[in-house]
Amino acid sequence: MNLMNLSKAYSELKVCDLSQGVAGPHATMLLAQFGADVIKVEPPDGDWGRGLGDRYGDHCAHSYIFNRGKRSVVLDLKSREGLEVLRRLIETSDVFVESFRPGVAAKLGLSYEAVQSIRPSIIYASLSGFGQSGPYSHHGTVDALIQGFSGMMVMNGTLDGQPHRQNMPAVDVLSGLYLFSALGSAIAQQRRNGEGGRLDINLMQSAAAFQAAKIVEYHLSQGKPKPLYMPAGYLRTRDGAVCLATFRQSHYESLCNALGRPDLVTDSRFREISPRIQNGRVLMDELDRETQRYDTALLLELLQANGILVERVQSYGDWIADAHVQATGAYNWIEHEGIGHIPVASIPGLTHDCIDPKVHRAPAIGEHSSEILEALELGQGPFRPNDDVPSSSSM
Repeated sequence: MNLMNLSKAYSELKVCDLSQGVAGPHATMLLAQFGADVIKVEPPDGDWGRGLGDRYGDHCAHSYIFNRGKRSVVLDLKSREGLEVLRRLIETSDVFVESFRPGVAAKLGLSYEAVQSIRPSIIYASLSGFGQSGPYSHHGTVDALIQGFSGMMVMNGTLDGQPHRQNMPAVDVLSGLYLFSALGSAIAQQRRNGEGGRLDINLMQSAAAFQAAKIVEYHLSQGKPKPLYMPAGYLRTRDGAVCLATFRQSHYESLCNALGRPDLVTDSRFREISPRIQNGRVLMDELDRETQRYDTALLLELLQANGILVERVQSYGDWIADAHVQATGAYNWIEHEGIGHIPVASIPGLTHDCIDPKVHRAPAIGEHSSEILEALELGQGPFRPNDDVPSSSSM
């Protein structure tokens, strides 16, 4: 298949990235993967996101994934010297990204107005929990709290009504995607008319936008939204589990007949979609008893042959080993010093064979300090001595 090569789409774009954690770094990592020169500005002890989980040298799994393709410079932004270096970086940057709590950037002398006075055409993107204005703007927050605040935990609750949190930083990741999307439009406008401007992306609004249809559904149902269809979800097998979806009445009838339970088609509790939803737990228990008689592979073969939408429930290990996943290049094995041999999911829109291998690397803390300072004709300066800058071999 002849696909577009987008790996150099932002090859002339320069990004000054002060964001930390997951959401902001995710957006700027994507810019780097599409060709931008992203300079990650970190405090002397590094981005706090490097400590999200087990450490492998300067990295954890999250900091590796969300900082690939960047260069890192260490600056103390509480010092005059550090701010002067940052000012020099801003002078040649097209995009500036920060994720401080609202008001902190201004205290550092890095408000939008201050940065724009240095580089009038710059795109200034702020990433925060609740936005730059409003009564909660100064609340400290993280992904898990926004999952609770936004209704996501309730929407994702168990059948018995208990709110449930996603076991990954879903709001952070999707906020990074929304920021990347907004930056793409801002960059297109900047290239067209030479003008920059300000972006305000926040976790609260990103979570709401992601759930927009569910919020409308909640309102229209007067706070009592129902499942879209039934049966749906997790069913056990003899050696694992499957997940199925029955969008149409014909799907449901085919499922019952394939499992040898035509009585479930005529049962008044399950004959139509409304009573099926109302009696969903009872129905799923009935089906679960039937599917446990089958090995997963045999059940998949049986149900798919009858036009039923069903797939096996897999662990990440199962996914990595899956024949289709391997055949389609859904991930690549990457060797990274200090971390090891790791499976890295491919980014939609990018093909592995056209990507510069260096974008698979994530920088150690301050790894590129010397080269960045030298490019600014500042030498090593007092910012970080050369012998303190971690090399790629010291991770």
